[in-house]
Amino acid sequence: MTRKDAVAAAGVALDDEDMDAFTIGRRIRQIRTGRGMTLDDLAAAVGRAPSQLSMIENGRREPKLSLLRTIARALGTSLDALLESEELDPRAALEIEVARAMTGPTFRSAGVTPFRIPRAVPDEVLRALLALQGEIERLHDERAATPEEARRANVALRRLMRTQNNYFPELEQQARELLAAVGHPGGPLTQRTASDIAGHLGFSIHYVADLPQTTRSVADLAHGRLYLSSRLAAATPADPRTAVLQALSSRILGHTEPASYDEFLRQRVETNYLTGALLIPEADAVPALREAKERRAISIEDLRDAYSVSYETAAHRFTNLATEHLGIAVHFLKVHESGTITKAYENDDVDFPTDRLGAIEGQLCCREWTSRAVFDVDDRFNPYYQYTDTGNGTYWCTARVEHSSEGAHSVSVGVRFDDTKWFLGRDTPHRGVSRHSVDVCCRRAPAGLEERWRAAAWPNVKTPRTLLATLPTGAFPGVDTTDLYAFLEAHAPS
Repeated sequence: MTRKDAVAAAGVALDDEDMDAFTIGRRIRQIRTGRGMTLDDLAAAVGRAPSQLSMIENGRREPKLSLLRTIARALGTSLDALLESEELDPRAALEIEVARAMTGPTFRSAGVTPFRIPRAVPDEVLRALLALQGEIERLHDERAATPEEARRANVALRRLMRTQNNYFPELEQQARELLAAVGHPGGPLTQRTASDIAGHLGFSIHYVADLPQTTRSVADLAHGRLYLSSRLAAATPADPRTAVLQALSSRILGHTEPASYDEFLRQRVETNYLTGALLIPEADAVPALREAKERRAISIEDLRDAYSVSYETAAHRFTNLATEHLGIAVHFLKVHESGTITKAYENDDVDFPTDRLGAIEGQLCCREWTSRAVFDVDDRFNPYYQYTDTGNGTYWCTARVEHSSEGAHSVSVGVRFDDTKWFLGRDTPHRGVSRHSVDVCCRRAPAGLEERWRAAAWPNVKTPRTLLATLPTGAFPGVDTTDLYAFLEAHAPS
């Protein structure tokens, strides 16, 4: 019977620390040295070899309950004293941490065989070993943060969103409770209401000219201050409400420093979702959308205008509510002017291009789809509608082009042909045919052009930076923490 089983049979409750052979061994050593006993003295008192007790004290052997009782009597203490969860002295705690590290995967992968830690080894050496272990693990995490990891994380998250029809009731509930707490009467969320939400959460808003360039906002949790760029407040196309709500959403959701890219990505999705739920409240938007469906006049533009948000925000929010409340399956695409897909969602079985991992982001969008065709339309005032015949059926989409610091992007929302009857723009004459799901379609140049130019062309490829580089690393990927902490230090109230 092991010590763990015997103690359990005796009715003694042990927590995780008590069950640790390292902790038991260091506690024996701590009491022994406190009594002024040598290892040989204790070995003689319990009738065991010094080498055997040394292995117990170093956590390399788990003692039986009978031996523990004998050791306790020899030390003039009780069994409970050996098993209690009272904190060890700093040196013992440090030795346990190093001993645990030596049995972990980092030391094993480096070929380090666990060894006894003599008392003569200075504390600084043990701390250096732990620091080296931490740095090795950080480098392993950095090496793992590749574009492939990002694609895998995107695939997993998109599958979750598809399973839930991109509807997260717990986030909707949090939005309702927060809006009720500040007395929001419904309709568009004003800038003042956004400030009221900040105040309700214990933050004051400050617009500054020197916000770190790698951040959208900075929250000083120690002093309850939320910093935003003064350029954002003065920019006409920007929406200061969105920046405020996105910054506050992480605090509302209780986000902690992300431990992986997957967690970082999930936090961003949750933040954007809650921000959309605050800007376009479910309780107000759903009745309006249902009424529009009855009139067969659903329009993303109308949703955008009713709540004074961007077209992308309205399109995102529509995908949250369409299937859950209207029974309409949808897809969403955001495509850069280069043709690269940057965001995607679908639960209507549309056939997006994917890589071998199933990732959509980073793939080239078919030239015949609405998301690409809209770039060739001169009229940027009115929405563009198009039917596209695919190998998986016919889809109808509405799209617009929006501009940002990263260039022009198209944002489109689409549905199956049978659901087109609920939307404005269903009478569009624009049609396209996409064969990308069954052959190369537009991914390969026409035979005549390829034959003429393939041997005579040599382009200098504009490789996206993130294609070859690892993902940004650190607690918050992409943020220069030196700038961040220096900024907070400079702006903290005296």
